Amino acid sequence: SGCIMMRVCHLDTCPVGVATQNPQLRKEFNGKPEFVVTFFQYIAEEVRQYLGDLGFRSLEEAIGHAEMLDTHPAIDHWKAGDLDLSPILAMPELFDGTPRHQIVGQDHGLDKALDNTLIQLAESALTDGQPVRIELPVRNVNRTVGTMLGSRVTRAFGGKGLPDDTIEIVLTGTAGQSFGAFLPPGVTLRLYGDANDYVGKGLSGGRIIVRPHESAAFAAEENIIAGNTILYGATSGELFLRGRVGERFCVRNSGAVAVVEGVGDHGCEYMTGGRVAVLGPTGRNFAAGMSGGVAHVLNLDHSLVNTEMVDIEPLSEEDAVELRPIVERHFAETGSVVAGAVLADWPRHSVAFSTIMPRDYRRVLQAGRLAELSGRDVDEAIMEAARG
Repeated sequence: SGCIMMRVCHLDTCPVGVATQNPQLRKEFNGKPEFVVTFFQYIAEEVRQYLGDLGFRSLEEAIGHAEMLDTHPAIDHWKAGDLDLSPILAMPELFDGTPRHQIVGQDHGLDKALDNTLIQLAESALTDGQPVRIELPVRNVNRTVGTMLGSRVTRAFGGKGLPDDTIEIVLTGTAGQSFGAFLPPGVTLRLYGDANDYVGKGLSGGRIIVRPHESAAFAAEENIIAGNTILYGATSGELFLRGRVGERFCVRNSGAVAVVEGVGDHGCEYMTGGRVAVLGPTGRNFAAGMSGGVAHVLNLDHSLVNTEMVDIEPLSEEDAVELRPIVERHFAETGSVVAGAVLADWPRHSVAFSTIMPRDYRRVLQAGRLAELSGRDVDEAIMEAARG
């Protein structure tokens, strides 16, 4: 059977095997892909019957004929009794032969995208995997820089991409939205300037570095280097930002490594994996809904953390071993003053870090370690821990 509305989707105990990773419960689900095909065939047949009743031979013929819609059933309810739908159903006066629907495709301007130039300049890497270095200016009208190039890499080499830094792109200026979105392994974007929202959206193994121009006179750690919703849905890769960013940093990050020097509200929201180092202040509601991954924050204000699902701990020796190389890479890639100061006296500054650890995630990690020590099947132990 399908969903029976038990409302336990988040507990991994779905009795009909729909919303669960439990192998035993998944056996209870007897659905097949063929059932979905059959369902949509019936939907198509019923749509055809409705179109025939209305006098249309296709959905395209029906587009624009708002006069065929009846609003009475829609407003036959006490909540909608005073609702007037006539403005949105008004029929325009058209000359004979005037089309009622879109007949000209939308021009997204992809032929003018900066990626077309990047693809041409990276031809040797795309065909033979040869290392290339590209230097170009960038403007805020250049959106999703690297995404079309990344798609070519994935088509040519699959999900594994290329070795690190095979395609190295050095840009100067202000990048538009979604800089480095979905970037695959082997592509590195180095931006001297700043960026807008959605940097590294869906990052899939690539590397992004954003730092102020070398001639900038301001203190990078006190200024904004990129916008909101950075690393949204990232699965792997690295991001180094010399400066602060806006809200919802690393929202739904599930595997990327990131270093930043300050974040706005809702940082690491709904994060499920990866590792984040914040070398500066955070906004409120940090780690809300964070169920996986680890965050390390320098001089954390505990009152700004949402502790519903996470614990705040001192930096352990084990985590320090993981964190220090990340901070070292951040310093090497960006020349960060903050990272340099932290590394210059690591024993003193390391104790100023707090670790934000999801409670369920810790339990799963501990179960995996114990299984390894005892010789048990690690996957089985992790599944048991995940089910609580």
